[in-house]
Amino acid sequence: MQEYYFFLRLTYEQCLAYYEGDIEYIQVVEDGGKRIRFPATHIRRFVSSIGVSGRFRLQLDDSNRFIALEKVT
Repeated sequence: MQEYYFFLRLTYEQCLAYYEGDIEYIQVVEDGGKRIRFPATHIRRFVSSIGVSGRFRLQLDDSNRFIALEKVT
């Protein structure tokens, strides 16, 4: 299993494009400098009236398939 930590900040307006399906993937740079891309549907549960803001942990299996995304702070 692989874990990646990153900070994500999106306004509510930016989240609408993801939430409505206009944008399929989110790309972030994790703490080690590696670019990670994952389906935008995974952030939907973190969207609030101000958008998304916080530090996250992304877990992938050994084949780079999604396991979990969780907010850590």
